[in-house]
Amino acid sequence: MDGKARIKAHVATYLGLTVLFCLPPYYWCIHTGNLGGGYKPVGFSLILMWGPALAALATCRLRSIPLDALGWNWRPTKYQWIAYGVPILYSGAAYIGIWLTGKGGFYNREFVANVAKGFGWSLPDGLVIVLFTLLAGTFGMARSLSSALGEEIGWRGFLTPQLAKFNSYTATSLWMGLIWSLYHYPILLFSNYNLGGPKWFSLTCFSVMVFAMCFVLTWLRMKSGSLWTGAILHASHNLFIQQIFTPLTVDTGHTNYYIDEFGLGLPIVTVVVAIYFWRKRHELPETAQ
Repeated sequence: MDGKARIKAHVATYLGLTVLFCLPPYYWCIHTGNLGGGYKPVGFSLILMWGPALAALATCRLRSIPLDALGWNWRPTKYQWIAYGVPILYSGAAYIGIWLTGKGGFYNREFVANVAKGFGWSLPDGLVIVLFTLLAGTFGMARSLSSALGEEIGWRGFLTPQLAKFNSYTATSLWMGLIWSLYHYPILLFSNYNLGGPKWFSLTCFSVMVFAMCFVLTWLRMKSGSLWTGAILHASHNLFIQQIFTPLTVDTGHTNYYIDEFGLGLPIVTVVVAIYFWRKRHELPETAQ
């Protein structure tokens, strides 16, 4: 078996095992109609997100691939900071645009009141928002990272560098966008991983966003050699969108068509960011371009 055929066998083994490990949580999510089902310590979404990691570790074992190939190294640290900051920039830009155009309102006073009550704060709303954002954006990253890491050990730790061995940066990003989108489709179409809008609309917006994100994630993985860039970007993305910006947004009528991962805002901005990173592809190692 030549080198390219061997790598393709690695990829096929990994994808098959990913499907196998994800089938139980897919069933539970679809059967109950609830991605957030289960019990707090172990929910359906957490099990699903660790399927790609289990598949990567099993593939390394079965195919005699050293675990070091997954990219556990942390340095250079600057790429971890870039990974943390990029989702704040693109999600912030999307939501500020949504608030300024009136497609969604700022801010949800009920959400802010619940935050203040939960922390026992008697503070002005603006200060509550600032303090909550700081706490969520630091300590909250630990919880977000615990789930995002499961996917990223598989997607960016294992699969991205394997695909990059016989594909260009652009082709690798497109393949990752397709695979990562398909991974989400069962819960988007048949469970409650959406905002209740038309499924075709949610799927289209989500897919465009995921393809665009993969151009950023692939660039960071190939430039840094670290899977932690993917884990941190993924965790930051989930945290700031799902826990901060979306809850802060008031529904002004059809707001679900613009916010979160299933509306128009994020796909537009992430495509701009993807183009920026695509134009920097010459900075990648020559074999990854």
